[in-house]
Amino acid sequence: MSRRTVFFVSDQTGVTAETLGHSLLTQFEAQEFDQVTLPFLDTIDKVDQALKEIDAKADSQGAGPIIFSTLVQDHLRKRFAPKTGLLIDFFNTFLPSLEDELHAKSSHKSGRAHGLVDSGRYDQRIDATNFALNNDDGARTRDYDRADIILVGVSRSGKTPTCLYLALTYGVYAANYPLSEDELDTGALPKVLQPHLHKIYGLTIEPRRLRQIRRERRPTGRYSTTQQVSFEVRAAEELFERYKIKFVDTTRSSIEELASTILSNTGVERRIRP
Repeated sequence: MSRRTVFFVSDQTGVTAETLGHSLLTQFEAQEFDQVTLPFLDTIDKVDQALKEIDAKADSQGAGPIIFSTLVQDHLRKRFAPKTGLLIDFFNTFLPSLEDELHAKSSHKSGRAHGLVDSGRYDQRIDATNFALNNDDGARTRDYDRADIILVGVSRSGKTPTCLYLALTYGVYAANYPLSEDELDTGALPKVLQPHLHKIYGLTIEPRRLRQIRRERRPTGRYSTTQQVSFEVRAAEELFERYKIKFVDTTRSSIEELASTILSNTGVERRIRP
């Protein structure tokens, strides 16, 4: 099967085009894509240069590319007309219907989705991110009263990236605590966590995948052996069951899916919306 080139074009960062485009492309698992992002096409000259690049790629591959566009300004959108390929213009697709429903014209201003239009939301993200960093990996536990949620699991089960995503995307105050071998041996929830049992959510992972991740970080010693990872995962899940702690398997889930699952299962409210 031939590879197809996909372009994400935008007059700003390109994040929206990438996010929406990726969501659609994931539905075609057997197809392979070469993905190119062309951000900040905010002048006619830049749009023309992007068109040359897209047309050149079409000529060299003998197949028209797929193009996801979030160009907002009318004069740029009208100029952006690739000679070949499939153009999916997200704003042109959805804005007219919204304008009809709301009986209002859209502003057609670029940068509204990801720009600093609300300093309060930005400050919330920064504060939540600082909290996640300061309360990472059990380094500090005295601030757990401020936490919205405390993720618990064995080392390398995905606690840190999930906490940071919750903070950056939703402004959630997320801490995480690693279950050590000594704590797992006792079968008891660490004393520092017991007063916060209602905030705890567990992460688990398949032993084979955990061993692979640990070997990339520390290939020698007991840390990444089959016996060690199997024991830790089994003991952690037994601990979750004993204390009736909800938990999720991170093996095949993206960070986005994990965060959404955790918020849904715990009822923790999003302090901000992405």
